[in-house]
Amino acid sequence: MTEVRLPLIEIRDATVFRGNTRVFDRFSLTLWQGQNTAILGPNGSGKSTLLKVLARELYPCSRDTTVVRILGQERGDVWSLRSQLGIVSSDLQQQYSGSALGEEVVLSGFYASVGVWGHQDFDDGQRTRARQVLADLGVAELSARAYGSLSTGQQRRLLLGRALVNDPPNLVLDEPTSGLDLAATFHYLQTMRDLMAAGRTLVLVTHHIHEIPPDVSRVVLLHQGQVWADGDRRELLSADNLTTLFGTEVRLVESAGWYQAVPA
Repeated sequence: MTEVRLPLIEIRDATVFRGNTRVFDRFSLTLWQGQNTAILGPNGSGKSTLLKVLARELYPCSRDTTVVRILGQERGDVWSLRSQLGIVSSDLQQQYSGSALGEEVVLSGFYASVGVWGHQDFDDGQRTRARQVLADLGVAELSARAYGSLSTGQQRRLLLGRALVNDPPNLVLDEPTSGLDLAATFHYLQTMRDLMAAGRTLVLVTHHIHEIPPDVSRVVLLHQGQVWADGDRRELLSADNLTTLFGTEVRLVESAGWYQAVPA
């Protein structure tokens, strides 16, 4: 019997405001488990709003035809799905206390909390799991270091560890290499490829062309709160499309399945 997978994310006919600004007007998008996808768009296209809808920090206007489902669930806290879906966002990176230790950042994933608190108990198995995740990500030495003393790249790895500690099969990553130097960028991109090769579904939300690994098969182009194009990565990542999407002349350079945009 063929396994039927729930859509990872299903949004239909959603109108979403941020303050007095209408960002989405009857917006629809479905993302599937097992299909690695990049959501690409310039600043102001609706990427951060989409992430807040997924995290249930923003809700669409009430309408009979509106649907927002995450792994089949329309209601409830998205963090209750942490064993199925891990989200690593730029907003989350800014919320952590600088005094939190590396291992505490990862452990907090078990409770989907920002940091660890006195009422939270962790058994030996959870602590062992957190240390294993740190080791797997190549940052075991950060276990006892303060979050605020770390580089952006090191902080990103701890937050990825926070998501992975629950071993979710699906991950949403928000501009994962923003602010990283070249070495840290290459290291993180390889980690993303390793996660996909291990069978995890990755949804990448970004405006950086170079962040899209060859393993990503689908690209969704966002423009002014609408899905401007949606399809195969090789077809949509073209100089003409990116020139129109970003409003500037672009020449696309390709190497071994990776793309980089340079001035035309």
